[in-house]
Amino acid sequence: MNVTHLIKATRLSGAERHLLILLPRLQALGVNVRLILLTEASSPMTTMVAQAEAAGISTQCVTIGRGLDARAFGRVADALRAQPFDILHTHLIHADTLGMLLAWRGRVKVLISTRHNDDAFRHHLPIRLLNALNWRTLKAGIVISTALAHFNASIEGAPTSKIYTIPYGIDYTPLATDRIAAARAALRAELGVPADALLVGMMCRLTEQKGVTYGIAGFAQVAQDFPQAHLLIAGDGELLESLRAQARAAGLAARVHFVGWRTDSIGTLAGLDVFLMPSLWEGFGLVLLEAMAVRLPIVASHVSAIPEIVTHGETGYLVAARDEGAIAHALRLLLADRSLRAYLGQNGEDRLEQLFSAQVMAVRTRAVYEACLVNVKN
Repeated sequence: MNVTHLIKATRLSGAERHLLILLPRLQALGVNVRLILLTEASSPMTTMVAQAEAAGISTQCVTIGRGLDARAFGRVADALRAQPFDILHTHLIHADTLGMLLAWRGRVKVLISTRHNDDAFRHHLPIRLLNALNWRTLKAGIVISTALAHFNASIEGAPTSKIYTIPYGIDYTPLATDRIAAARAALRAELGVPADALLVGMMCRLTEQKGVTYGIAGFAQVAQDFPQAHLLIAGDGELLESLRAQARAAGLAARVHFVGWRTDSIGTLAGLDVFLMPSLWEGFGLVLLEAMAVRLPIVASHVSAIPEIVTHGETGYLVAARDEGAIAHALRLLLADRSLRAYLGQNGEDRLEQLFSAQVMAVRTRAVYEACLVNVKN
Protein backbone atom coordinates (compact mmCIF):
# COMPACT_ATOMS: atom_id res chain seq x y z
CA MET A 1 0.00 0.00 0.00
CA ASN A 2 1.49 3.35 -1.11
CA VAL A 3 0.16 6.49 0.58
CA THR A 4 1.30 10.04 -0.18
CA HIS A 5 0.59 12.72 2.44
CA LEU A 6 0.21 16.32 1.29
CA ILE A 7 0.22 19.36 3.59
CA LYS A 8 1.02 23.06 3.37
CA ALA A 9 3.45 23.79 6.18
CA THR A 10 4.73 27.17 7.29
CA ARG A 11 5.68 26.25 10.87
CA LEU A 12 6.11 23.12 12.94
CA SER A 13 2.72 23.25 14.65
CA GLY A 14 0.10 20.68 15.65
CA ALA A 15 -0.76 19.09 12.30
CA GLU A 16 2.89 19.00 11.23
CA ARG A 17 4.03 17.45 14.50
CA HIS A 18 1.20 14.94 14.22
CA LEU A 19 2.57 13.77 10.87
CA LEU A 20 6.05 13.37 12.31
CA ILE A 21 4.53 10.99 14.87
CA LEU A 22 2.09 9.18 12.56
CA LEU A 23 4.14 8.53 9.42
CA PRO A 24 6.96 6.47 10.97
CA ARG A 25 4.35 4.41 12.80
CA LEU A 26 2.48 3.75 9.55
CA GLN A 27 5.76 2.81 7.88
CA ALA A 28 6.41 0.27 10.65
CA LEU A 29 2.94 -1.20 9.96
CA GLY A 30 3.86 -1.88 6.35
CA VAL A 31 2.42 1.25 4.73
CA ASN A 32 4.81 2.80 2.23
CA VAL A 33 4.40 6.48 3.09
CA ARG A 34 5.68 9.57 1.34
CA LEU A 35 5.39 13.21 2.40
CA ILE A 36 5.00 16.20 0.10
CA LEU A 37 5.30 19.57 1.82
CA LEU A 38 3.84 22.67 0.22
CA THR A 39 6.19 25.39 1.44
CA GLU A 40 6.66 29.11 0.96
CA ALA A 41 10.03 30.49 -0.07
CA SER A 42 10.28 32.34 3.25
CA SER A 43 9.54 29.16 5.27
CA PRO A 44 11.41 26.20 3.74
CA MET A 45 10.59 23.94 6.72
CA THR A 46 14.10 22.55 6.89
CA THR A 47 13.60 21.31 10.47
CA MET A 48 10.53 19.28 9.55
CA VAL A 49 12.22 17.86 6.46
CA ALA A 50 15.24 16.83 8.50
CA GLN A 51 13.09 15.18 11.17
CA ALA A 52 10.97 13.33 8.62
CA GLU A 53 13.97 12.06 6.68
CA ALA A 54 15.75 11.04 9.89
CA ALA A 55 12.68 8.89 10.61
CA GLY A 56 12.98 7.24 7.20
CA ILE A 57 10.15 9.14 5.51
CA SER A 58 10.65 10.06 1.84
CA THR A 59 10.04 13.82 1.77
CA GLN A 60 9.74 16.36 -1.03
CA CYS A 61 9.09 20.10 -0.89
CA VAL A 62 7.01 21.93 -3.50
CA THR A 63 7.31 25.72 -3.27
CA ILE A 64 4.08 27.66 -3.67
CA GLY A 65 2.94 31.24 -3.11
CA ARG A 66 1.37 32.54 0.08
CA GLY A 67 -2.23 32.62 -1.12
CA LEU A 68 -3.95 30.89 -3.99
CA ASP A 69 -1.22 29.82 -6.40
CA ALA A 70 -2.43 28.57 -9.79
CA ARG A 71 0.99 27.07 -10.47
CA ALA A 72 0.70 24.78 -7.45
CA PHE A 73 -1.62 22.36 -9.29
CA GLY A 74 0.93 21.52 -11.95
CA ARG A 75 3.81 21.32 -9.48
CA VAL A 76 1.96 18.93 -7.19
CA ALA A 77 0.74 16.86 -10.16
CA ASP A 78 4.36 16.52 -11.33
CA ALA A 79 5.48 15.52 -7.84
CA LEU A 80 2.77 12.87 -7.61
CA ARG A 81 3.68 11.39 -10.99
CA ALA A 82 7.24 10.82 -9.78
CA GLN A 83 6.23 7.92 -7.53
CA PRO A 84 3.22 5.59 -7.66
CA PHE A 85 0.59 5.91 -4.93
CA ASP A 86 -2.69 4.24 -4.07
CA ILE A 87 -4.02 6.96 -1.77
CA LEU A 88 -3.50 10.70 -1.49
CA HIS A 89 -4.00 11.81 2.11
CA THR A 90 -4.32 15.60 2.50
CA HIS A 91 -4.07 17.86 5.52
CA LEU A 92 -5.31 21.47 5.93
CA ILE A 93 -7.24 23.55 3.44
CA HIS A 94 -4.58 24.26 0.79
CA ALA A 95 -3.75 20.57 0.39
CA ASP A 96 -7.42 19.57 0.67
CA THR A 97 -8.34 21.89 -2.20
CA LEU A 98 -5.46 20.76 -4.40
CA GLY A 99 -6.32 17.13 -3.70
CA MET A 100 -9.93 17.74 -4.73
CA LEU A 101 -8.87 19.40 -8.00
CA LEU A 102 -6.46 16.56 -8.75
CA ALA A 103 -9.21 14.01 -8.10
CA TRP A 104 -11.56 15.88 -10.43
CA ARG A 105 -8.90 15.71 -13.15
CA GLY A 106 -8.50 11.97 -12.64
CA ARG A 107 -5.01 12.23 -11.16
CA VAL A 108 -6.11 10.74 -7.80
CA LYS A 109 -8.31 7.67 -7.39
CA VAL A 110 -8.57 7.53 -3.60
CA LEU A 111 -8.59 10.83 -1.71
CA ILE A 112 -8.61 10.99 2.10
CA SER A 113 -8.38 14.08 4.29
CA THR A 114 -7.64 14.61 7.96
CA ARG A 115 -9.51 17.54 9.48
CA HIS A 116 -7.31 19.06 12.17
CA ASN A 117 -9.25 22.09 13.38
CA ASP A 118 -12.46 24.07 13.50
CA ASP A 119 -10.91 27.47 12.78
CA ALA A 120 -13.28 30.42 12.72
CA PHE A 121 -12.74 31.02 8.99
CA ARG A 122 -14.28 27.61 8.28
CA HIS A 123 -17.68 29.02 9.29
CA HIS A 124 -17.64 31.51 6.39
CA LEU A 125 -20.04 30.53 3.62
CA PRO A 126 -17.48 30.33 0.74
CA ILE A 127 -15.23 28.07 2.82
CA ARG A 128 -18.17 25.96 3.95
CA LEU A 129 -19.20 25.43 0.31
CA LEU A 130 -15.63 24.61 -0.69
CA ASN A 131 -15.30 22.05 2.07
CA ALA A 132 -18.71 20.58 1.28
CA LEU A 133 -17.46 19.96 -2.26
CA ASN A 134 -14.32 18.44 -0.81
CA TRP A 135 -16.33 15.99 1.29
CA ARG A 136 -18.21 14.86 -1.83
CA THR A 137 -14.84 14.01 -3.42
CA LEU A 138 -13.34 12.20 -0.44
CA LYS A 139 -13.48 8.47 0.07
CA ALA A 140 -13.07 9.11 3.81
CA GLY A 141 -12.33 11.89 6.23
CA ILE A 142 -10.45 11.42 9.47
CA VAL A 143 -11.29 13.83 12.29
CA ILE A 144 -9.23 14.08 15.45
CA SER A 145 -12.03 14.53 17.98
CA THR A 146 -15.74 13.96 18.50
CA ALA A 147 -16.24 17.73 18.61
CA LEU A 148 -14.60 18.04 15.19
CA ALA A 149 -16.76 15.22 13.83
CA HIS A 150 -19.85 17.18 14.86
CA PHE A 151 -18.42 20.36 13.34
CA ASN A 152 -17.74 18.72 9.98
CA ALA A 153 -21.17 17.11 9.84
CA SER A 154 -23.12 20.20 10.90
CA ILE A 155 -21.09 23.00 9.31
CA GLU A 156 -19.51 21.36 6.25
CA GLY A 157 -22.23 18.84 5.49
CA ALA A 158 -19.92 15.83 5.78
CA PRO A 159 -21.72 12.50 5.36
CA THR A 160 -21.44 10.67 8.68
CA SER A 161 -20.67 7.47 6.79
CA LYS A 162 -17.39 9.01 5.62
CA ILE A 163 -16.26 10.31 9.02
CA TYR A 164 -13.71 8.34 11.06
CA THR A 165 -12.76 9.75 14.47
CA ILE A 166 -9.13 9.01 15.36
CA PRO A 167 -7.67 11.16 18.16
CA TYR A 168 -4.07 12.27 18.12
CA GLY A 169 -1.61 10.05 19.92
CA ILE A 170 1.99 10.45 20.94
CA ASP A 171 4.95 8.19 21.57
CA TYR A 172 5.07 8.07 25.32
CA THR A 173 7.88 7.06 27.64
CA PRO A 174 7.49 7.96 31.33
CA LEU A 175 10.02 10.57 32.40
CA ALA A 176 12.15 9.67 35.39
CA THR A 177 11.93 11.98 38.39
CA ASP A 178 15.58 12.95 38.06
CA ARG A 179 15.09 14.02 34.44
CA ILE A 180 12.16 16.25 35.42
CA ALA A 181 14.26 17.72 38.23
CA ALA A 182 17.06 18.45 35.77
CA ALA A 183 14.64 20.07 33.32
CA ARG A 184 13.22 22.26 36.09
CA ALA A 185 16.67 23.43 37.16
CA ALA A 186 17.79 24.08 33.58
CA LEU A 187 14.71 26.10 32.66
CA ARG A 188 14.94 28.29 35.76
CA ALA A 189 18.62 28.90 35.12
CA GLU A 190 17.85 29.86 31.52
CA LEU A 191 15.19 32.34 32.63
CA GLY A 192 17.34 33.71 35.45
CA VAL A 193 14.71 33.06 38.10
CA PRO A 194 15.14 31.44 41.55
CA ALA A 195 15.45 27.68 41.72
CA ASP A 196 12.21 27.48 43.71
CA ALA A 197 10.20 29.71 41.33
CA LEU A 198 6.77 28.46 40.28
CA LEU A 199 6.40 28.37 36.50
CA VAL A 200 3.10 28.52 34.64
CA GLY A 201 3.57 27.91 30.93
CA MET A 202 1.84 28.30 27.59
CA MET A 203 3.19 26.77 24.36
CA CYS A 204 1.40 27.83 21.18
CA ARG A 205 1.25 30.10 18.17
CA LEU A 206 0.73 33.68 19.31
CA THR A 207 -2.54 34.21 17.48
CA GLU A 208 -6.06 35.18 18.49
CA GLN A 209 -7.18 31.54 18.54
CA LYS A 210 -4.84 30.65 21.39
CA GLY A 211 -6.27 33.22 23.83
CA VAL A 212 -2.85 34.14 25.22
CA THR A 213 -4.03 37.62 26.17
CA TYR A 214 -6.56 36.05 28.57
CA GLY A 215 -3.85 33.84 30.01
CA ILE A 216 -1.67 36.85 30.77
CA ALA A 217 -4.63 38.70 32.28
CA GLY A 218 -5.53 35.73 34.48
CA PHE A 219 -1.93 35.38 35.64
CA ALA A 220 -1.83 39.10 36.43
CA GLN A 221 -4.70 38.62 38.88
CA VAL A 222 -2.73 36.12 40.97
CA ALA A 223 0.77 37.53 40.53
CA GLN A 224 0.67 39.67 43.67
CA ASP A 225 -0.43 36.73 45.83
CA PHE A 226 2.34 34.49 44.44
CA PRO A 227 5.45 36.67 44.05
CA GLN A 228 7.56 33.57 43.31
CA ALA A 229 5.39 32.68 40.26
CA HIS A 230 6.44 33.41 36.68
CA LEU A 231 4.71 32.92 33.34
CA LEU A 232 6.55 31.35 30.39
CA ILE A 233 5.18 31.80 26.86
CA ALA A 234 6.79 29.58 24.22
CA GLY A 235 5.85 30.38 20.64
CA ASP A 236 5.78 33.09 18.03
CA GLY A 237 3.19 34.87 15.91
CA GLU A 238 1.63 38.15 14.91
CA LEU A 239 0.54 39.05 18.47
CA LEU A 240 4.02 38.86 20.00
CA GLU A 241 4.59 42.58 20.40
CA SER A 242 1.08 43.36 21.64
CA LEU A 243 1.40 40.57 24.23
CA ARG A 244 4.76 41.96 25.36
CA ALA A 245 3.09 45.35 25.73
CA GLN A 246 0.27 43.80 27.77
CA ALA A 247 2.78 42.21 30.16
CA ARG A 248 4.61 45.53 30.55
CA ALA A 249 1.38 47.42 31.17
CA ALA A 250 0.51 44.95 33.93
CA GLY A 251 3.87 45.55 35.58
CA LEU A 252 4.96 42.00 34.80
CA ALA A 253 7.73 42.51 32.26
CA ALA A 254 10.22 40.75 34.55
CA ARG A 255 7.86 37.86 35.30
CA VAL A 256 6.42 37.05 31.86
CA HIS A 257 9.06 35.35 29.73
CA PHE A 258 8.70 35.10 25.94
CA VAL A 259 11.09 32.35 24.84
CA GLY A 260 10.12 31.80 21.17
CA TRP A 261 9.66 28.46 19.45
CA ARG A 262 11.09 25.48 21.30
CA THR A 263 12.38 22.47 19.40
CA ASP A 264 12.33 20.35 22.56
CA SER A 265 8.74 20.78 23.69
CA ILE A 266 8.85 17.92 26.19
CA GLY A 267 12.04 19.26 27.76
CA THR A 268 10.49 22.69 28.19
CA LEU A 269 7.19 21.38 29.53
CA ALA A 270 9.00 19.19 32.05
CA GLY A 271 10.35 22.33 33.67
CA LEU A 272 6.90 23.79 34.38
CA ASP A 273 4.55 23.50 37.36
CA VAL A 274 1.26 24.23 35.55
CA PHE A 275 0.29 24.17 31.88
CA LEU A 276 -2.15 26.83 30.68
CA MET A 277 -4.15 26.62 27.43
CA PRO A 278 -6.77 29.40 27.21
CA SER A 279 -7.71 28.71 23.57
CA LEU A 280 -10.86 30.17 22.01
CA TRP A 281 -11.25 27.09 19.81
CA GLU A 282 -9.08 24.03 19.27
CA GLY A 283 -9.31 21.08 16.89
CA PHE A 284 -7.46 18.94 19.40
CA GLY A 285 -4.36 20.37 21.07
CA LEU A 286 -1.46 17.94 20.72
CA VAL A 287 0.53 19.92 23.30
CA LEU A 288 -2.02 18.85 25.93
CA LEU A 289 -0.85 15.26 25.50
CA GLU A 290 2.76 16.38 25.86
CA ALA A 291 1.88 18.23 29.06
CA MET A 292 0.19 15.08 30.38
CA ALA A 293 3.31 13.08 29.48
CA VAL A 294 5.36 15.12 31.97
CA ARG A 295 2.66 14.96 34.64
CA LEU A 296 1.55 18.59 34.48
CA PRO A 297 -1.81 19.74 35.82
CA ILE A 298 -3.66 21.67 33.13
CA VAL A 299 -5.84 24.77 33.09
CA ALA A 300 -7.63 24.96 29.74
CA SER A 301 -10.69 26.42 28.06
CA HIS A 302 -13.87 24.37 27.92
CA VAL A 303 -14.08 24.59 24.11
CA SER A 304 -14.07 22.26 21.10
CA ALA A 305 -12.15 19.05 21.74
CA ILE A 306 -10.36 20.08 24.92
CA PRO A 307 -12.95 18.47 27.30
CA GLU A 308 -12.29 15.17 25.51
CA ILE A 309 -8.67 15.38 26.68
CA VAL A 310 -8.70 17.24 30.01
CA THR A 311 -11.04 15.87 32.68
CA HIS A 312 -12.21 18.66 34.97
CA GLY A 313 -11.18 18.10 38.57
CA GLU A 314 -9.22 14.96 37.70
CA THR A 315 -6.40 16.00 35.35
CA GLY A 316 -6.83 19.77 35.58
CA TYR A 317 -9.45 22.49 35.45
CA LEU A 318 -11.65 23.58 32.56
CA VAL A 319 -12.73 27.22 32.43
CA ALA A 320 -14.94 29.26 30.15
CA ALA A 321 -13.13 30.84 27.19
CA ARG A 322 -12.13 34.47 27.71
CA ASP A 323 -12.87 34.22 31.45
CA GLU A 324 -9.83 35.83 33.08
CA GLY A 325 -11.31 35.46 36.55
CA ALA A 326 -11.85 31.73 36.11
CA ILE A 327 -8.29 31.31 34.86
CA ALA A 328 -7.03 33.20 37.91
CA HIS A 329 -9.12 31.06 40.27
CA ALA A 330 -7.78 27.80 38.78
CA LEU A 331 -4.19 29.07 38.85
CA ARG A 332 -4.59 30.16 42.46
CA LEU A 333 -5.77 26.67 43.48
CA LEU A 334 -2.82 25.00 41.77
CA LEU A 335 -0.09 27.42 42.72
CA ALA A 336 -1.09 27.16 46.37
CA ASP A 337 -1.09 23.35 46.56
CA ARG A 338 1.88 21.26 45.47
CA SER A 339 0.13 18.00 46.39
CA LEU A 340 -2.86 18.92 44.22
CA ARG A 341 -0.55 19.64 41.29
CA ALA A 342 1.12 16.25 41.69
CA TYR A 343 -2.22 14.42 41.99
CA LEU A 344 -3.76 15.98 38.89
CA GLY A 345 -0.53 15.55 36.94
CA GLN A 346 -0.33 11.85 37.75
CA ASN A 347 -3.95 11.37 36.72
CA GLY A 348 -3.15 13.07 33.42
CA GLU A 349 -0.26 10.72 32.73
CA ASP A 350 -2.50 7.73 33.46
CA ARG A 351 -5.18 9.06 31.08
CA LEU A 352 -2.59 9.63 28.34
CA GLU A 353 -1.31 6.08 28.61
CA GLN A 354 -4.81 4.61 28.43
CA LEU A 355 -6.37 6.70 25.65
CA PHE A 356 -3.86 8.51 23.46
CA SER A 357 -1.42 5.96 22.06
CA ALA A 358 0.47 6.70 18.83
CA GLN A 359 0.38 3.01 17.96
CA VAL A 360 -3.42 2.84 18.23
CA MET A 361 -3.69 6.00 16.10
CA ALA A 362 -1.55 4.43 13.38
CA VAL A 363 -3.37 1.08 13.42
CA ARG A 364 -6.75 2.80 13.08
CA THR A 365 -5.46 5.02 10.27
CA ARG A 366 -4.20 2.01 8.33
CA ALA A 367 -7.62 0.38 8.78
CA VAL A 368 -9.23 3.41 7.11
CA TYR A 369 -6.83 3.04 4.17
CA GLU A 370 -7.64 -0.64 3.82
CA ALA A 371 -11.38 0.00 3.90
CA CYS A 372 -11.12 2.64 1.19
CA LEU A 373 -9.03 0.44 -1.07
CA VAL A 374 -11.46 -2.47 -0.65
CA ASN A 375 -14.32 -0.19 -1.64
CA VAL A 376 -12.44 0.94 -4.76
CA LYS A 377 -11.75 -2.65 -5.83
CA ASN A 378 -15.38 -3.58 -5.28
